[in-house]
Amino acid sequence: MKDIRVYLPSYLLTFFMTFIVWVVFSGLLDSYHLTLGVISAAGVSLMSARVIFPEPLKKNFFPIYLRFMIYIPWLIWQILLSSGHVLKVILSPDMMDLIDPHIFQFKTRMKNKTGLVTFANSITLTPGTMTVRLSVLGKFTVHALDRTSAAGLPGDMEKKVAKIFSEKV
Repeated sequence: MKDIRVYLPSYLLTFFMTFIVWVVFSGLLDSYHLTLGVISAAGVSLMSARVIFPEPLKKNFFPIYLRFMIYIPWLIWQILLSSGHVLKVILSPDMMDLIDPHIFQFKTRMKNKTGLVTFANSITLTPGTMTVRLSVLGKFTVHALDRTSAAGLPGDMEKKVAKIFSEKV
């Protein structure tokens, strides 16, 4: 019984996240579909809350979660900007001259493991760059399509991810 009380915030957060996804993707707000959504979200949260949140949520989790929700629109904007750049490169008649694939490395001062993984995933989600390797010490190995794609790293993205996890970089 203690296990349920310790992980109750994890179950509730998982429930609300999956229920919101249900409502957004179904687009149906009648009682039948909302009831199905509640049942489905409850089942998913019971089965996966411990996978999504392997440790009990700490008191500082919710501010981190809110800062992360603010970060998402900025990341989407960066993905759109990078998509435009990659599209410009591949549709250019001089594509072969513009593409300059290379691998580079940099080190971050972030220590939070979740922050490091968030940063690595953000790099990979941004077209034109892909995290090839991340060491526990914060050393990133990144592949870039061209020099322009690589120019922004670590940069603002690192600062924004560090801010989510209250780290100084």
